[in-house]
Amino acid sequence: MSTDTDMPEPIREDVFDRIADILIVLSEVTSGLFSTRLPDLEKDDPLYALYYGINDMVDHLSNAQEQAKRYQRELEERLQTIEQQRTAIRDLSTPIIEVWRGVLCLPVVGILDTSRSADMTETLLRTVVQMKAKCAIVDVTGIDVMDTATANHFLHMARALRLLGARCYVTGIKPGIAQTLVHIGVDLRELHVHRTLRDALSEWVAEEARLRAVAKARPAQAI
Repeated sequence: MSTDTDMPEPIREDVFDRIADILIVLSEVTSGLFSTRLPDLEKDDPLYALYYGINDMVDHLSNAQEQAKRYQRELEERLQTIEQQRTAIRDLSTPIIEVWRGVLCLPVVGILDTSRSADMTETLLRTVVQMKAKCAIVDVTGIDVMDTATANHFLHMARALRLLGARCYVTGIKPGIAQTLVHIGVDLRELHVHRTLRDALSEWVAEEARLRAVAKARPAQAI
C-alpha cells in the first residue's frame, strides 16, 4: 500500500520556463546566432550544470565563428593582394608603347604559354580600341624559341586586329627561329613581317603618306 511519501515530487512551475529558455538558445545556435545566453544560476540549483554547460558551449561556438570570420577576411585580403600582384605582373609583362601617332608597339620577352598569350592578345586588342590605333607592331626580339603554337598565336592576333581595322606587323624574328619555322612548315604569309621595328614603322609611315596623297588627288581627278 502506497503512502504520500511514495508520490513523486511535483515539478516546479518555473522548470517549464527554463526548458523553454534552453530551447530558444539552442534554436538560435542552430541558426548561427550566438548572442543569447542563459541566466546565471546558483550552484545549488538543479539546472546549474546544464545552464553552465550550454553557455560554455555557446561561448566556444561564438569564438569559433569570430575566428572563422577573421580567417575569411584575411584570406579575402590575401586573394585581393595576389590578384593585384597578378595584374601588375601581367601589365609589366605586356608593355604596350605608342611609338607613333596611331601606332602601338608590343615587345614580347620570354616564353609564351597559353595563359600569357590570351592575356597579351586581350590587352593589345583592348588598347587598340581605347587608343583608336591603326597599327600594332609586335616585336619578338626577346623570344628565343618559337614553335607552331606560338606562331599560330601571332596569326590569330593578326586576324583579330584586322577585324578591328588595324594592321599587325611582326618584327625581330631571329635567324634560328626563322629556320625552325621553315622547317616545321609554319605559313606566316598572313603576317607583315619585318626584320626590325624601324623597318616596320618606316613602311607604315610610307603607306600612310601614300594613302594621304591618293586621298588629296581624288578631288582633283573628280573635277
